[in-house]
Amino acid sequence: MSKLAILLVDNDTLVYHRLSQILQQDVYLQHAGSVAEARQQLAVTTPDFVITEVHFKDAESGLELCRYIRSVPSLSHLPIMILTSLATIQDKIAGFNAGADDYVVKPFESAHLVARIRLLRRIKHMERQRG
Repeated sequence: MSKLAILLVDNDTLVYHRLSQILQQDVYLQHAGSVAEARQQLAVTTPDFVITEVHFKDAESGLELCRYIRSVPSLSHLPIMILTSLATIQDKIAGFNAGADDYVVKPFESAHLVARIRLLRRIKHMERQRG
């Protein structure tokens, strides 16, 4: 499979740098520091995958980004992973209800995150083959 293009939406640049190190050989990692910036990038280019935090300093949340992606026909197929420190079952349910395909809690183990990304990639690949 070719390199995966992932849009990371997180205002913490340390998360971006850590993911860049973990995924460097398999992934082209784009970064947006806010939901508004993510929307702008999604209007120009469509990644293979979106990873988003829930909480941002601006008014919009990662949950709103999930709902936005699911509402846009050209984006609705994108796999979405929430990567956040919010760990309650209510937080996770809210994430899935907003349209996330996966939910990983920070701090995360690198091998676990890579495995989850590969799993979502495989699921989406199988869906396209059936479709």
